[in-house]
Amino acid sequence: MQLTDLTAVQLLDGYRKGEFGPVEATGQALERARRIQPEVNAFVRLLEEEAYARARESEERWRRGEPAGLLDGVPVTVKDILLLRGHPTLRGSKAVSEQGRWDEDAPSVARLREHGAVFIGKTTTPEYGWKGVTDSPLSGVTRNPHAPSRTAGGSSGGSAAAVALGAGPLSLGTDGGGSIRIPAAFCGIFGLKPTYGRVPLYPASAFGTLSHVGPMARDAADAALMLDVIGVPDPRDWSALPAPARSFRAALDGGVRGLRMAYSPTLGGQVAVQPAVAAAVRRAVAGLADLGAYVEEADPDFSDPVEAFHTLWFAGAARVTEHLPPRTRTLLDPGLREICVPGARASALDYLAAVDVRTDLGRRMGLFHERYDLLLTPALPLTAFEAGREVPAGSGLRRWTGWTPFTYPFNLTQQPAATVPVGADGDGLPVGLQIVAARHRDDLVLRAAHALYGARLTLGGS
Repeated sequence: MQLTDLTAVQLLDGYRKGEFGPVEATGQALERARRIQPEVNAFVRLLEEEAYARARESEERWRRGEPAGLLDGVPVTVKDILLLRGHPTLRGSKAVSEQGRWDEDAPSVARLREHGAVFIGKTTTPEYGWKGVTDSPLSGVTRNPHAPSRTAGGSSGGSAAAVALGAGPLSLGTDGGGSIRIPAAFCGIFGLKPTYGRVPLYPASAFGTLSHVGPMARDAADAALMLDVIGVPDPRDWSALPAPARSFRAALDGGVRGLRMAYSPTLGGQVAVQPAVAAAVRRAVAGLADLGAYVEEADPDFSDPVEAFHTLWFAGAARVTEHLPPRTRTLLDPGLREICVPGARASALDYLAAVDVRTDLGRRMGLFHERYDLLLTPALPLTAFEAGREVPAGSGLRRWTGWTPFTYPFNLTQQPAATVPVGADGDGLPVGLQIVAARHRDDLVLRAAHALYGARLTLGGS
């Protein structure tokens, strides 16, 4: 049996029934990781010795009928932005030294450890997670699992590729402007950016309250299970939300009948969408209507907030690199160096003006969700393009935000948003549907996504 084809829920069911154990699942996940690495480059390091030790401990607990938590024995990967105790977190940068104590877990990693997850590796990221594709001076180019000449997306591209190819069913990603949803769409997996604060973050991101932590998984049920584990407060994050009143897994089976959904195919004509993407998304939206949702075509009331996003994002980039001496700065990704220039020049008034735009956008979306439970859009207007580029060749675009207009607005508003794979283009490249809800309604996003998987309206079915 290929355990690498199973979801986390299926692995746990097999452990419970004694059909196989964590050591076998971990071994297959590590073997898959080693096999895909030369072509796809999803990992910055594998943790074989530690993974087998944790898997053996888990197997003994299952043998006694005493699993340690909700994910005991499940192979998991962690984006190399998040601290993992005992291993360097280099953030895709040659400017970060491997020397140090590295004796602390990020909150989400700590919760996974407490629940018995088996860490098999750290996944690739662009430098400091600054862009929507995954390549860096430190680890090179991460490639798409469906077509290695194409990008995996970013900045959680290594995590998306690892999950798509079976190197662990779950991964921890981060999302400051689409960094979970973009690679999930390009790689054909499920990715959720929870409501800001739902998953605590420490150390705080230089990109401030744009940056979220969330699950990347084979399907919505796995993501809900993972969110139940990581979505609890941590005293190191002053902005963390209180524990949810209800399990996210318990909310999955509510279905979509009666939910009010707005379908915005182009954000009111602001976005040009590739025909194959538009068609796949429209079919999925029609499927939700067939399942009993009330769907109408309606656009949220906002214009592209990219300039405000750039002010906040570029300032964050300048902040995270400001301590570097001139010689070390030459080691940075050239694109990162470029955006640090306007970021460092931005005044406090510029920054506060961007915050005003953000505040108004949040108000508009709050009113929009008085009318609609969910907003449906394409996750991206295109499928994966050539690897090693920030923007598609010949597009005339300058920065990655030029081809991600559906994702970064909802970092500004801190809303929960997910990518669901709903088809493929003529080259077999995945297409993603984005599902957005009001703040704190992560349950609705997961419910709608789970309904799509249950109705086999996703890429590859359920």
